[in-house]
Amino acid sequence: MCYDISFNSDILLTIDAFPTIINDLKTEFDKEALIHVEGHRLPEFYTIYTTNNTPHLTTMAWGVDPLYISDLKERLSRRAGMLNARSERILDDHKSYWYRIKDNRCLIPVTGIYEHRQITGWKNKVPYLIQLQDAKIFYIPGLYQLRDEVDTTTGEIFRSGTYTVITRPANALMGNIHNSGENKHRMPLFITTEIAQQWINPALTTTEVREILAYEIPSDNLACKTVYSIRGGKHRPDNKDKDAYWEWANLPSLGNDNPLNMVSQQSLF
Repeated sequence: MCYDISFNSDILLTIDAFPTIINDLKTEFDKEALIHVEGHRLPEFYTIYTTNNTPHLTTMAWGVDPLYISDLKERLSRRAGMLNARSERILDDHKSYWYRIKDNRCLIPVTGIYEHRQITGWKNKVPYLIQLQDAKIFYIPGLYQLRDEVDTTTGEIFRSGTYTVITRPANALMGNIHNSGENKHRMPLFITTEIAQQWINPALTTTEVREILAYEIPSDNLACKTVYSIRGGKHRPDNKDKDAYWEWANLPSLGNDNPLNMVSQQSLF
């Protein structure tokens, strides 16, 4: 599943890609911090959604808020399980929360996503950064949920949003990278910029939505590279950014998960 996002491109690239977009951004992010955004921390992040037939650029928090739960503490704890939405459940599982908000379509602008690969005998999984070929920025489709909240200081009511990232069965490349775990062989719904612009069109028919949800990007359209461990507090020995290439010794090629010398990996920690 997709729990790790990279964004270090200029947000102006998004504004240029959507000429009619209204910029509602009120938060300035630390660009370095956006090189790795980890979903389970429920962070705020850039999102694009359409209202009154006009796209808006704003921020929402990752992890949809399940408003059907009345207890606030339970709702917060449940959000960790609402980071991703399976594409197969959005239109066809009428009992799913995703079906309830299926028309709340949004985009998450990213420069890449991280996924982890299991190697036989190695203690730690190998992190990869996956991007679109020759693209400084691209857009992952999602669903969003708006809610009204009360400012406990002023008593004013304000509206905030949360979102989920849509995933689908992995293509050949991503299947070789995301090769273990309960949700193995899945990937974000990678789409082209043209499809992204369609996704937030409120006039989209159910048939057109289904076609986008079924879209499988060819493996050749994706670029991937190994990076240093992106989780935990340990800094890279070379002091480069988290999204810089890192060579893992004895790493086998994709499709073969046995290390080249069959020696167990030494822990990074």
